[in-house]
Amino acid sequence: MALFRDDLNTQLNNIEVSEIRQFDDATSSIPDILKLTLGEPDFNVPAHVQLAAKQAIDDNFSHYTNNAGIPELRQAAANFQNQKYGLHYQAENVLTTVGASEAIAAALGSILNPGDGVLIPAPIYSAYSPLITLNHGIEVRINTRSNHFVLTPNMIESAIKAHPELQFKAIVLNYPSNPTGVTYRREELADLVAVFKKYNLWVISDEIYSELTYGATHFSIAALIPEQTILISGLSKSHAMTGWRLGFIFAERSLINQIKKVHQYLVTAATSIVQKAAVEALTNGADDGLKMAKQYVERRDFVYQEMTKMGFEIARPDGAFYIFAKIPAQFNQNSMAFCRDLAQKNHLALIPGHAFGDEGEGYVRLSYAANMDKLHEAMKRLQSYIDNPDNQN
Repeated sequence: MALFRDDLNTQLNNIEVSEIRQFDDATSSIPDILKLTLGEPDFNVPAHVQLAAKQAIDDNFSHYTNNAGIPELRQAAANFQNQKYGLHYQAENVLTTVGASEAIAAALGSILNPGDGVLIPAPIYSAYSPLITLNHGIEVRINTRSNHFVLTPNMIESAIKAHPELQFKAIVLNYPSNPTGVTYRREELADLVAVFKKYNLWVISDEIYSELTYGATHFSIAALIPEQTILISGLSKSHAMTGWRLGFIFAERSLINQIKKVHQYLVTAATSIVQKAAVEALTNGADDGLKMAKQYVERRDFVYQEMTKMGFEIARPDGAFYIFAKIPAQFNQNSMAFCRDLAQKNHLALIPGHAFGDEGEGYVRLSYAANMDKLHEAMKRLQSYIDNPDNQN
């Protein structure tokens, strides 16, 4: 049936459902498909967190909460960041959101005016660009491939100077990164901060994978420039609570009060029962994510080793749970054709690198947030595909 009228928000013509979701949906009907597509931890939500949610139901904690979240949760979230990463937040610096995705949407909706420029180091998770577009901002992507996906001050300077017509308002920084797993040390962040200060940029720092770092403790850029940082976090990755949809924004109090306006008219407030469970997760379960991280390291090392032997080039990830691998040169296919062919012939689904922008073309993303049995089987199927010269379309 045709639309009653077709004069919708014109920005909808410039965005699509993410290629990640499109490809995942398209491969779901393939018999015996083994999917390593979504960033979905295979762990269950910790039992004590589940019990806290059940208790909230029994207590009939089912009514509206404060728009920003219940006070004890906001303080628990602040304490978590302070104790883990040496920050200095209080409850008034915290806004509780419906997942990190809503946090990103509310933040961008609060700071952008039509025509504002936003810098995007790429390849990068696909959620940011459409939200910039919907808020009438202009994204400028910074290709980080030449430096193993690590952003540098010179890259930022070059991007800004290449667009003198734009007034740059912000930069999105996602680390540990989806899709590459790259993260930043304090020294690297300090170099970036000098440029952020020079150009007076808001830093939307998506640190949802902060508890899943390997070899070094996560360092938040909010420790260096709290006044310019809009810190995004949540419980989806650290506590395997993807479906519970609970996220946070941390920022200066005056900015939180502004973002709360956008948040209120988007969702009113996060789910009351989940907020009670989140208090338990952040207090008695503060280290739950570290237990998961130990298993992710084992999985990362196995997949990295196996795919490297097959001829994939990989920037070794130091966080999150993704392998971003360059397709071996003998395959004369773009990333979508490679992944579609692999799924159809060997029943293994990976995400095409193009889903993360043109800068990801020629790569595939594998999520190793799956148990070792599945990963062993995935490597067998991938090896079979690589070894069979007739597999190419």
